[in-house]
Amino acid sequence: MAHFAKQTTLSLEALRADYRRAELSETHCRTNPIEQFQAWFQEAQAADLKEPNAMALATATPAGKPSGRIVLLKEAGEFGFVFYTNYHSRKGRELTANPQCALTFYWAELERQVRVEGQVEQVPQEKSEAYFRSRPKGSRLGALASEQSTVLPSREPLESRLAELEAIYGGTDEVPLPEHWGGYCVRPDTIEFWQGRTNRLHDRIRYQRKGENEWIIERLSP
Repeated sequence: MAHFAKQTTLSLEALRADYRRAELSETHCRTNPIEQFQAWFQEAQAADLKEPNAMALATATPAGKPSGRIVLLKEAGEFGFVFYTNYHSRKGRELTANPQCALTFYWAELERQVRVEGQVEQVPQEKSEAYFRSRPKGSRLGALASEQSTVLPSREPLESRLAELEAIYGGTDEVPLPEHWGGYCVRPDTIEFWQGRTNRLHDRIRYQRKGENEWIIERLSP
């Protein structure tokens, strides 16, 4: 292909690692993928990883144009996986138009990743209110100051808006929840657990929802 010819490239072909830390078998997996995720997450916390709750969130327009970014998981249970953001951001607009998304956790030190696919819905406002109040005041003011994903001529208007809000709310810890800010819950249809193995023969165990509380467990070829 012409666009590969006579260009300066960064060759990464020699970069590789062999994975030998652990294995994942069907017999040792929990029957419920949420319980399996919670067990793995606790191991990631115990390994003292930096922000083990960081996850790649993939969204797409109705036409299928994808986008991805890193967000932070704030809750995980039988209901699903919860994160918070600006509803007017690019991800918020795409989730409104196409409420299907995917999450990916990657814990390199443990040679593990978890993939989640499912449908998303906004969490109740009172839940968003409770989480918003738990955030540091600076983070709450930042949520008010930022019109996320809009174009800025420079950083100065953002800093000025933050300074205005700091003056307005300087004498109180009560910062109102922005109408355009809150939580999303991803209700998983599929959850896959990946454990790196030697010779690229990785372990992949996939859970697919069969009913409200039933899951099919399958091993996938690496």
